[in-house]
Formats: sequence, structure tokens, C-alpha cells
Amino acid sequence: MCLLCDDEKAYQAYMEYLDAMERQGKNADPDKAMDAVLDKLQAADQARVNDPKNDKTLSPFFCSPVNK
Repeated sequence: MCLLCDDEKAYQAYMEYLDAMERQGKNADPDKAMDAVLDKLQAADQARVNDPKNDKTLSPFFCSPVNK
């Protein structure tokens, strides 16, 4: 749990995952829950990085395609 204590988003996602599993009537394995949450957060970060709106190379002084 120490890994999640410093990161509020990760801790909140972990608790939401455990709540969702409880609502489904399943017992969540803490290790699998942590892996699932970290995978979800990494996917969200990757999607944010790949978003063209966040591409810093798209400027009037740099020639790059608009649609990536």
C-alpha cells in the first residue's frame, strides 16, 4: 500500500476498484487490484501523451503534420 499512499489519484482509483468488486459480490485480491489500477493509470497517461492537443511540437515555428 505504500506505493499508493503518496499518489492521491492512484489511491482513489484503488479504492474505487475495490468498491466496484465488492458491488459485484467478488472478493478482490489486493495484488491483482493494484496491478489493474496501475495498468489503468498508465493507459490514461499514455492516452494523454498521445493526444494531439498536448503535442508541444505543433507550433507555428515547427513544421509537423496536424493529424498524427
